[in-house]
Amino acid sequence: MTAPKRRWFDDSAGPIVRPYAVSRGRTRSYGETLDLLAVIVGKVPARSDRRWLDPEHLRLLSLCRRPMTVADLASELELPLGVVRVLLGDLQYWGLISVRPPQTRAYVHDERILRIVLNELYTL
Repeated sequence: MTAPKRRWFDDSAGPIVRPYAVSRGRTRSYGETLDLLAVIVGKVPARSDRRWLDPEHLRLLSLCRRPMTVADLASELELPLGVVRVLLGDLQYWGLISVRPPQTRAYVHDERILRIVLNELYTL
């Protein structure tokens, strides 16, 4: 009996891993949901701590050596945003990252600009 063939979508893609396998079936992270524009800064874990971290956690920590937003991290890892939020929640719970909330800016609501945008959307 022959082994079943792996399903490949193209030569460079390799086998597809379901996102819930990366997050171990979890769809929510510990604590509050991280904002897309929250800035993440990683801490260097001790060598002994690295052994029990998953490869995705280690990749996130390596990317977080410089401050990055949650959205940028998801883009770099090419993983769904929900999965990245779960993994970041793990790292935050373990004290391996710090999270800075996004800076809020005071936006002036100009009704004229909003009407122009609305009219342009209608023309689409």
